[in-house]
Amino acid sequence: MGNSAFDVKDFRRALGQFPTGVTVITTRDEKGEPIGVTASSFNSVSIDPPLILWSIDKGAYSLDTFRNTEHFAVNVLSRDQVDISNRFASRGEDKFSGIEYHDGIGGSPVLDDYAAQFECKSWAVYEGGDHLILVGEVVDYRYKDIHQPLVFSRGSYAVSASHPAMVKPTATNGASEFISDYLLYLLRETYNRHSQELYPKMQQECGVTPEEWRVVAILSDNAQMNLSDLAPLVMQPEGALRETAEWMADKGTLEFVNDNAVALSAKGTVLASQLLNIAKVHEANALAALPEDQASLLKDSLRSILALD
Repeated sequence: MGNSAFDVKDFRRALGQFPTGVTVITTRDEKGEPIGVTASSFNSVSIDPPLILWSIDKGAYSLDTFRNTEHFAVNVLSRDQVDISNRFASRGEDKFSGIEYHDGIGGSPVLDDYAAQFECKSWAVYEGGDHLILVGEVVDYRYKDIHQPLVFSRGSYAVSASHPAMVKPTATNGASEFISDYLLYLLRETYNRHSQELYPKMQQECGVTPEEWRVVAILSDNAQMNLSDLAPLVMQPEGALRETAEWMADKGTLEFVNDNAVALSAKGTVLASQLLNIAKVHEANALAALPEDQASLLKDSLRSILALD
């Protein structure tokens, strides 16, 4: 099947259904300057010998550096390092400024904060269409169990967590009785249960994904926004957000005011009203078991907890 059979944007959305981790790959260029790029293409290849791989776009500024380097390091990011991911995914700034790191094997910078790290010796470089595939032999590694890894799925940042099906409290289990009265468990179960109802409804009635819903909800309160300002609010890297915005523009729900700013179109404004109505009805149904004063108190209490951060 030739490339002409694929709609590129749609193909990327299909690939986005496969969640990945987020890494920053680092090395040094021929002048000894530190180089780093964000990559979600990292994967294991072999245990014996210990091999890993990742891929780099042939249009990347650092392509030749990584193609020719003898060593590189893979820094697997933790859930609290979204800003690090965004920084190394961008261009035109000193990416290492203000970041704590030290030299690892072969001089490759290794971040002081990480979920896991793999220091590698270059093993092989393969052609991979519009990317190069770089294989590294792991010379040293380390990880921190205390840190949860950052996840990238459907163009948005996410976090890993136990599946709700794996936690089923029973009245006869003392530990489960504690869990069923534990704030974090209650919050997670409430979100999981009700989001599983809301997002499919938005998809079925309006053809909108959770990622698009977040964009529409925020823009409904703003005449227009720069992608750089919108990206952290919708938990998407700017590059991924641009793809989402272009997809929405193709559907006519979003307009580019200029190359870096977007606004809802007339069709998008109508869509926002429909989605907000769905969300409000869904919220009302979720809170129906509570008297109105208790529902308001619940929201106020949660705001107070959030304000403590």
